[in-house]
Amino acid sequence: MKLILASTSRYRKELLARLNLAFDSVAPEVDETPLADEQPTETARRLALAKALAVRDRNPHSLIVGSDQVAICDGQRLDKPGNHANAVRQLQLASGRSVVFHTAVVLLNSGSGRIQTELVPTETRFRSLSAEEIMRYLRAEPAYDCAGSAKSEGLGISLLEEIRSPDPTALIGLPLIALCSMLRNENIVVP
Repeated sequence: MKLILASTSRYRKELLARLNLAFDSVAPEVDETPLADEQPTETARRLALAKALAVRDRNPHSLIVGSDQVAICDGQRLDKPGNHANAVRQLQLASGRSVVFHTAVVLLNSGSGRIQTELVPTETRFRSLSAEEIMRYLRAEPAYDCAGSAKSEGLGISLLEEIRSPDPTALIGLPLIALCSMLRNENIVVP
């Protein structure tokens, strides 16, 4: 079966490539706006599934990977900031606090209709950050396309005190431990 990543995220592509499996990447074109009163975990699950379903019809007899991540700090969602001012605000909010990243992964077998899902939480603890540290970080690594405005796989690791997760790849955006288990359930050999 063909393996499809329902994402154009370079981070997810890099993570999936670690498994040494051939795959194609397809833009899912899904509205990622949270629904009213939707819990963050449900948003992540819903969007991961929506992404996989969005490319299903164009990819019959394929295994389709969908993933989404929602970050929360003190009850506030930290979406992709998109610009410098929003990134500064997010890092100011995260300073000295815990941020939980809820990363959902879905594996959809478009031939059989089988859907496997898992949600992997990652709790991070940010150091107390000065305004100067935030500006220095964003000049060096403008993480405007990352929920929470920091890349733990890059210089953003210097902003953190602690990371707690059953899967370190979940924080980057695709929980590979969970995905490998799902792939084995579909008789895909990894490694």
